[in-house]
Amino acid sequence: MTPAATTFHPPREPRRQLNTEPVWVRRLLISLALSFLAFFLFLPLAFVFTQAFAKGIGFYFKSLTDPLTWSAIKLTLLATGIAVPLNCVFGVAAAWAIAKFDFRGKNLLLTLIDLPFSISPVIAGLIYVLVFGAQGWLGLYVNAEHPWFPWLAHWLDEQNFKVIFAVPGIVLATIFVTVPFVARELIPLMQAQGRNEEEAARVLGASGWQTFFRVTLPNIKWALIYGVILCNARAMGEFGAVSVVSGKIRGQTNTIPLHIEALYDDYNFTGAFAVASLLAFLALITLGLKTWVEYQNARQDETEISS
Repeated sequence: MTPAATTFHPPREPRRQLNTEPVWVRRLLISLALSFLAFFLFLPLAFVFTQAFAKGIGFYFKSLTDPLTWSAIKLTLLATGIAVPLNCVFGVAAAWAIAKFDFRGKNLLLTLIDLPFSISPVIAGLIYVLVFGAQGWLGLYVNAEHPWFPWLAHWLDEQNFKVIFAVPGIVLATIFVTVPFVARELIPLMQAQGRNEEEAARVLGASGWQTFFRVTLPNIKWALIYGVILCNARAMGEFGAVSVVSGKIRGQTNTIPLHIEALYDDYNFTGAFAVASLLAFLALITLGLKTWVEYQNARQDETEISS
C-alpha cells in the first residue's frame, strides 16, 4: 500500500492591519466628513425645499405655472437641447481624433478644449458682446457704409438679426461653457484603450464609419453617457455667461437661473425657491444617473475581466 498523499499548506502570513490609526481618530474623521456634508450639502438642499413649500403646495404650483416661469423653462430647454447634442458630436469627434490619430496641433486642440475651464463665464459672455453686439464686429459690419458683402449686411439688417440680448447669444454662451465635458470624459478612456481594435477592424476590411459604430462607440458608450449628463447639468444651471448676453428680458431671454434671480430681487422669496427646486430636482436626478452609469461601467469592466 502506498502512503496517503498529503497536501502541503504553506504557512499563513500574518494579516496586515490596514488601519493603524486609533479608533477615536477614525470616528473623528468620519464625523467631520459627515458634518461637512450635512452643513454644506444636505442642509442647503433641505432649506430650498422648505422655503419652496413655505406657503403651501398651491402657491408652489402657482409659481411653477406662471407664464414667465414657463418661458424661462422653455428657453432653458431650448438652449440645452441645442448645446448638448452639438457638444456631444464635437466631443466624440475631438476625442477620436486626439486619441486615435497623430497630427500637428494636437496639443493646441487639447488646450482649446480646456479653454472654458480657464476663462470666467462672465468674461466669455463679454467676448460675445464685443463680437456680436451693436458696437461689436457684427454691428459695425451691418451698419458700415461700404461692407465687404453688401447683400449679407442688407439681409442681416432686413431680418433684424440679433445675437446679443436674444436666443442665439444664449445658445452660443451655453455651448461655450459646456464644450469640455464630453471630450474630457472620452479622451483619457480612448487613449487607455489604444488603437489595436480599430486597426484590426481596418485590416479586416471595415470602413471608417463601420469601425466607429461597431468598435469604438460600444467601448465608450458609458463614458459618453456620463459626459452628456454632466454637460446637460451645466447647460441648465449656467448663470454667468448667459446673464451677460441675455439682457435679462423677462419672458424673452430669462433662463431658469436668471428667473430665480429676478424673483429674488422682487422679494418673492417663496417663488424664487419654488423655481430653484426645479434645479435641485435636476441635481438629484443627475446624481442618480451618474451613480447608475458608474455602476453599469463597473459591471462591464468586471465582465470583461472575468471573460
